[in-house]
Order: sequence, then structure tokens, then C-alpha cells
Amino acid sequence: MVIDHTSAKTWQRVAVVGLMGFVLCSVVGACAGDQPKPTPQPTADQVRGHADRAFEKLKQEEQERAAQPPVPR
Repeated sequence: MVIDHTSAKTWQRVAVVGLMGFVLCSVVGACAGDQPKPTPQPTADQVRGHADRAFEKLKQEEQERAAQPPVPR
């Protein structure tokens, strides 16, 4: 089977140029997109409220655990 080297090189060039074009378009498209907006920082009252709820939940779990008899191993 005889392979024409000029034809093979032409297809290689077409493939490389096509791939480079795809990468270039991808980079331009990615850079042109909107910048993500930063998430708003929670206020001190929100943080305090979350902490209070978590603490109350922990206290409740601790009370439930103390009410149960220990499990023998």
C-alpha cells in the first residue's frame, strides 16, 4: 500500500490548524464571558443566628444521648 506523503502532510497541517483554531476560539470565548459575581458576605447577625441554632442543636443531641442507656459492647 503506497501512501502519498504530501497528502498525509497536508491532512496533518489541516488537523493542526483546525485544532489550533478550536483552542483559540475556546480561549477567546472563555475570556469574553461574564466575570462571576462574589457571594455576599453574611452579616454578623446572620452568623450569630446560625451559630445559635447549631449550638442549640448540639445541646439537644447531647441531652438525647444522656437520656439513652449506654450500649454494651
